[in-house]
Amino acid sequence: MSVEATTRPFPIILSAPSGAGKTTVANEILKLDLRLRFSVSLTTRPRREGEVDEGDYRFVDAAEFERARDADELAEWALVHGHHYGTPRSEIAATLADGFHVLLDVDVQGGAQLMREYPDAVTVFLLPPSHATLKERLQGRGTESPEAIQARVDEALNEIDCVADYRYVIVNHEVKRTVEVFASIIRAEEHRRARRDSLQEWIDSRFPDRGRVEAICGSGGN
Repeated sequence: MSVEATTRPFPIILSAPSGAGKTTVANEILKLDLRLRFSVSLTTRPRREGEVDEGDYRFVDAAEFERARDADELAEWALVHGHHYGTPRSEIAATLADGFHVLLDVDVQGGAQLMREYPDAVTVFLLPPSHATLKERLQGRGTESPEAIQARVDEALNEIDCVADYRYVIVNHEVKRTVEVFASIIRAEEHRRARRDSLQEWIDSRFPDRGRVEAICGSGGN
């Protein structure tokens, strides 16, 4: 029987401060052929114009969210700008079981919880190009008061300090380039030796004479 060295699917944690363009980048990366699915989170915030239930989020009331949280059904949850957000464990497990990487679009609170739960996850942090750009992007939404925008800016500046917790960092100057870099990270992670199932068996089946030569390599990284 032929042995194939396949890549185990993995979680991808994407975080960023408000105004860094995280949602836009997530939507664009999902359009590429990357064996990737989006994890739909629960939220108690009201649905915005154009959003689709079970597509953007699962919109639930506070009682339903608390039930899921108290039943330990959420891999992460957080209170953000007065509303609760959370990621069902079942959503992640089902996506990975189907053979797809799962994209988790979460804030830094959720990211920290997910890193503990999934230590093999790929972690990516998006940065805006500057403080001025961050504020300009938030003002450009036109959906919040000046006070609410300032609160988001202040929180974003605090969240930027969490960049040290992430393996990869991308400065989002331009969405197209950011998505290209993000895609290259995912493709590279697919080729990490530690993620390759049956790799040793694959090597043994195709290079059966390896054991006849003197070993020259030590143990490397993963």
